[in-house]
This record gives sequence, C-alpha cells and structure tokens, in this order.
Amino acid sequence: MALPSEFAVLEPFLDWDLATEPERYAKRLASTMSEMQDFYDVAFPLLNDVITYCEQYPLDDLPEDARTLMHMMQSLVMVSFPVEAWKQPRVPDSGAAWVECIREPVI
Repeated sequence: MALPSEFAVLEPFLDWDLATEPERYAKRLASTMSEMQDFYDVAFPLLNDVITYCEQYPLDDLPEDARTLMHMMQSLVMVSFPVEAWKQPRVPDSGAAWVECIREPVI
C-alpha cells in the first residue's frame, strides 16, 4: 500500500493498519514500549492532517489510502495512553480484565 506522499513517513508503520479494535489491542499488547513510542512520535504530529485528508471522502466510501490512514490513526489512539500516561502496554492495575468491542464504527 502506497500512502499519499505527504504521509509517506508512515509507511514503515503499516503494520498498525488494523481494521478492528481487537486487532489493535492485540498489537498493542504484543508491542514493546519502544515500538509504540516510535509509531506515536511519527504519527501524532500528522493526526490533524490525516483527519483533514480523510474528511474529503464519505466515511462509508473511503479510498484504500484514506482507509489505511484512518486505521493507523485509530491505532495511534490505542497506543496514546500507554505512551503518554501508563508507560506500559496494559492498563495499570487491571489484572486480567479486558474490554471487548462488539461493533466497529466503520471497517
């Protein structure tokens, strides 16, 4: 998948192009803090530009590159708390608890 040139810096992180919350959560738990930090450091500054890019298309008819960018930004949200607050992939003091998403907003 080739991203638009203004987002080419995200191409090394295409493994974060995950369509569902369970996939994103599993990726977060399987990733090191360093991996998440690297993704966060590159993706976060582009968040508003990605939103602007995606908003030019109807949500239910996104072209492939916009859908990929949307999924990557959803992954960015998934890693933001571990990077910004917890400094670990799992929610602190959560034990074996988990949240299961039963409906995605768009795939």
